[in-house]
Amino acid sequence: MKSGDLAVSEPFFPPEPAASTRPGVRIWPVGSLLRAIADSLEARFNPVAVQGELTGFSRAASGHCYFSLKDEQGQIRCAMFRRAAGLLDFAPRDGQLVEVRGRLGVYEPRGELQLIVEAMQQAGQGNLFERFVQLKNKLEAEGLFDAGRKRPLPLRPKAVGVVTSLGAAALHDVVTALQRRAPHIPVVIYPASVQGAQAPGELRQALQLAYQRAEVDVLLLVRGGGAMEDLWAFNDEHLARLIVASPMPVVCGVGHETDFTIAEFCADLRAPTPTAAAELCAQPQKVWLGELDDLQDRLRYGVERQLQASNQRLDWAAGRVSRPSHLVTRQHARLAGHAQGLRHALQTGIQREKSALQALNLALPRAVGQSLAHQQRRLERAQLRLEPLDPKLVLQRGYAWLADMQGQAITHAADTAPGQALRATLADGEVDLTVSAPRLI
Repeated sequence: MKSGDLAVSEPFFPPEPAASTRPGVRIWPVGSLLRAIADSLEARFNPVAVQGELTGFSRAASGHCYFSLKDEQGQIRCAMFRRAAGLLDFAPRDGQLVEVRGRLGVYEPRGELQLIVEAMQQAGQGNLFERFVQLKNKLEAEGLFDAGRKRPLPLRPKAVGVVTSLGAAALHDVVTALQRRAPHIPVVIYPASVQGAQAPGELRQALQLAYQRAEVDVLLLVRGGGAMEDLWAFNDEHLARLIVASPMPVVCGVGHETDFTIAEFCADLRAPTPTAAAELCAQPQKVWLGELDDLQDRLRYGVERQLQASNQRLDWAAGRVSRPSHLVTRQHARLAGHAQGLRHALQTGIQREKSALQALNLALPRAVGQSLAHQQRRLERAQLRLEPLDPKLVLQRGYAWLADMQGQAITHAADTAPGQALRATLADGEVDLTVSAPRLI
């Protein structure tokens, strides 16, 4: 190799002499150097107050919180121990702009600069979080999050589509869950980046491909957890509108349970994790196998009942065909029963009529006697009323009943004429009279 080429392509630096050969240069053990740096930071900066945007915030099971503060120029790792975290009056999340007070130090096991936060307060919203809230409010006002437009998941999907990165752990989790729960359901993968500037466009292309091919009944849009900027591809407005236009239900499982993205609000169903998304869209195979067993048992029981009923009808028919005399005997018995019932009914009717006739024979003389007595009393009352009206009683008082020879009563003098023959009826007989001359009063 030429010396000129070496100078151009690979600059040559002569090796430094060993530290032991350089007088006046102190050789530091690593731990001592880190402690010295920490002492310098303590003397130079602490206590310190810092303002920045939260990213990568997480709370451990121990209660300690770990996160980073960032702005346009850089970021610093932070830790907030349980005692200080318990004094927080709000729930920190990625994208928030906060002010913290604490002490700079060096985490010696990794040689990293870190800020031990002793107090934190909100200082407004960070840029990412502010953009997230603005987009969320806009799409919510347009009705993209309405529960009424969201569709239920198919009960028995014929195929499940998965939109995610081929190298993502979420893909492994989803496929493993589906293989465990429903190995009979085909899984179609539509690969796309899930982080970075190119991710929103690739996610949209993957969704459009799934819509065009129409080979799955439900789509899973998934990725693992991360900071807000790591999940920002799922806050793309065009992606959100494309999810709403999906011809099949979409299940979105992005990040952890505490992570929220615009895509999840637009999806038909939000899953807290990618694994949960797989579990929500596919019932376990053993559930369907159990239902098949139940259906098989019910079918077997129904067939057995039909066979038993058919056998009973066959035995009954065979008995009738093989023993006709038995049928005749049954008919004779029925006829005898009917004849006996008819005789009994006839005898009962005759006896009832005899009893009624005897009662009439006993009641008729008494009724006739009562009727005659009643008529006799009526006749006597009439006689008593008629006796005062007897004309003979009037004649006995000196009056006479005057009539012409035809028997017509004469009641007025004007009804007579001179020489007319009349007959007067007295109390003891009749007298013939002749009118000499009528006189009117």
